[in-house]
Amino acid sequence: MSLSEETVSFIEPITEPDILADIATLPTEDDLPYDDGEPMETARHREQMEVLIGSLQVHWAERRNCYVGGNMFLHYDPYNRRKFRGPDFFLVLDVEERERKSWVVWQEGMRFPDLIIELLSDSTRTTDKTEKKTLYGRVFHTGEYYLYDPFSQEFVGYHFHGPHPHYEEIQPDATGKIYSPTAGLYLVVQNEWLRWMTPDGVLVPTPMELAQQQRQRADHAEQLLAEYEKRFGKLE
Repeated sequence: MSLSEETVSFIEPITEPDILADIATLPTEDDLPYDDGEPMETARHREQMEVLIGSLQVHWAERRNCYVGGNMFLHYDPYNRRKFRGPDFFLVLDVEERERKSWVVWQEGMRFPDLIIELLSDSTRTTDKTEKKTLYGRVFHTGEYYLYDPFSQEFVGYHFHGPHPHYEEIQPDATGKIYSPTAGLYLVVQNEWLRWMTPDGVLVPTPMELAQQQRQRADHAEQLLAEYEKRFGKLE
């Protein structure tokens, strides 16, 4: 993404006891920057981000213990306001569902994203594959990290595990999908878009697709009613 981000100096994460000791004096999301006014690389990058965010929000409409976000500042060092990143998509489980200006880890009980997706572009490709991958593994300990190019459809995943935890590369299967244990869904490249798919093989609809499906069902119900009344008369 195009957010102007501080190049990370790779340090070990600040421990929770250190944070708790100073929590009352630390900056909050109201004190920290949350937008630099820069748009995403292309309209397709923006639309791809909205597809990922919107469809998962639709799928989990009844859940109240997760946060789905993207293209927003993620502050991870309370002692350096310039230490932030801006994942194109991220998911955090077991947190309060509420609106946020930015994600501030020390305000969230030191919760880092469980899943991150970065959308590759010519200007971010090297950083996404090197600096960010190291940061998300070494400091964030994010369990799943995925890279997708909206134009070339390059798609690769990394899962954080092992006796000495590290990222292991996960390639899509023959149908272009990778299973996400965090989401309980597949990520799949279909018709040149990265989409969520249920284990049953059904694409998770975007808000627009869901609205279209609801209109189609309503139109079908009206058609059935009209045919019934034509044959048997109007219902009382």
